[in-house]
Amino acid sequence: MKTRQGSPGEGSDPPARAAGLPPPAERGATVIPDRVVARIAAQAARAAQSRRAAVPPDRGNPEAPGASAAVRAGSVRLHLTLDLPYPTDIPGVCERIQQDVAEKVAQLTGLRVGEVVLTVRRLMTAADTSRVRVR
Repeated sequence: MKTRQGSPGEGSDPPARAAGLPPPAERGATVIPDRVVARIAAQAARAAQSRRAAVPPDRGNPEAPGASAAVRAGSVRLHLTLDLPYPTDIPGVCERIQQDVAEKVAQLTGLRVGEVVLTVRRLMTAADTSRVRVR
């Protein structure tokens, strides 16, 4: 049996070469549409909202967080809108939610999160969260 001389771990051609596929760099890139990133961000915002602002995720009120995303050159800008309970430390809670969403979006998409803008849609009092809305 003959072996090829080289560095340890260096073997014959990788499986892609043997199958006739071009090198990975020449095959293209995975593109994640803005609306998909926005959905991921909205789900992450919902989880962060319930964890950081003590808003139960299963209530009819508050409304689900809204999200939009703009993906450009491997980076994403997010805009979130959500409800927060009153009273709360609005700046502190918003900052933690922004960090949580940025980390989760980066983890799930592989994109760098450049900016997370958060808009508080409304502040909910205890009376708002206990009321059930009938349509």
